[in-house]
Amino acid sequence: MSQKFSNLYFFGRPFSPLYSGIMKVREQLYLKGLRRSHKLGVPVISVGNLTMGGTGKTPVVGMLASALKDKGFRPAIISRGYGGAAGNKVNVVSDGRKILLDAKAAGDEPCFLAKKYPEIPVLTGIVRVLPCRYAVEKLGCNILILDDGFQHMAVQRDLDLVLFSAATLAGNSRVFPGGDLREPVSALKRCHAFILTGVTDELKKRCLTFGKLLRQRFPEKPVFYFSYEPAGVTSLQNNTSGRISSLPSPLIGFSGIAQPELFQNTLQTQGVVLTDFIPLKDHQSYTQSLIKKIADQASMTEAKGLITTEKDLIKLQSDTFDLPCFALKMEVQADQPFETFWEEKLSFFTR
Repeated sequence: MSQKFSNLYFFGRPFSPLYSGIMKVREQLYLKGLRRSHKLGVPVISVGNLTMGGTGKTPVVGMLASALKDKGFRPAIISRGYGGAAGNKVNVVSDGRKILLDAKAAGDEPCFLAKKYPEIPVLTGIVRVLPCRYAVEKLGCNILILDDGFQHMAVQRDLDLVLFSAATLAGNSRVFPGGDLREPVSALKRCHAFILTGVTDELKKRCLTFGKLLRQRFPEKPVFYFSYEPAGVTSLQNNTSGRISSLPSPLIGFSGIAQPELFQNTLQTQGVVLTDFIPLKDHQSYTQSLIKKIADQASMTEAKGLITTEKDLIKLQSDTFDLPCFALKMEVQADQPFETFWEEKLSFFTR
């Protein structure tokens, strides 16, 4: 946790009980039917988190959507579209045939998903029931995935998955503004299963300990462990794929995701030689001044190229840098217990 957030949480701690109480009241309004929760007539899967910040929801959403497509379903991904400029009630990022909005309009994650899974519709909207209905009624989708949907109780779901990052787990376990939690821990009773993402050999022991604590508190809910595996690189300049071993060396790295240090560690464990690494804020906009700063740093450190994440790459143009620029492709690896759990859920959805 950065010093900035440590200070914020320290001063915000007295207000945590108030915010926690508000979220509990909100939850009860939905559970008791005093606020409407819409049933859409097709299965709905929510992928969300209790904590603020990144937990790896987007790659998990993509993996599940792709798995559903492979099984013959017609899935759609529904996102709020955080950071996107498109302000319509329903924004079709991709209709499953053509990408219609860029990252500036759609937001980073929806655009990334639309480009990585071009045959799967991706829609955004603040009132998410509206893009949900559009996907079903206009695009013929028969199953929906809510990206970052745990707190969006206005849409009923058939499977509610809550993710925790292996690097941060539950943070300081206090509710905002005194901590990392969006809701009190008691809210986890609403979900069906937990997934710890980004599990590595170094983090495995603490993840297993955290998983044990979750099972003690919620014994009826399974805990699964996912890892991320590098799957080659993509070139910004010509959109071709290659092996990590084919990269020029050394490179300068940069990343605008929730936990850029994790990306830096991944590069280093894959043997990528870095002259420097530039961490950027999540959902970073690539202005001309920032691009010049990165390019100047690359030149000054005598880097032979640049490397970033797939999510960052979608916000760059092929001629953004004079040096070759690459994105490290990552794939989600689910554990075997989840594979069994998933197959059981799929059989339920097809009834």
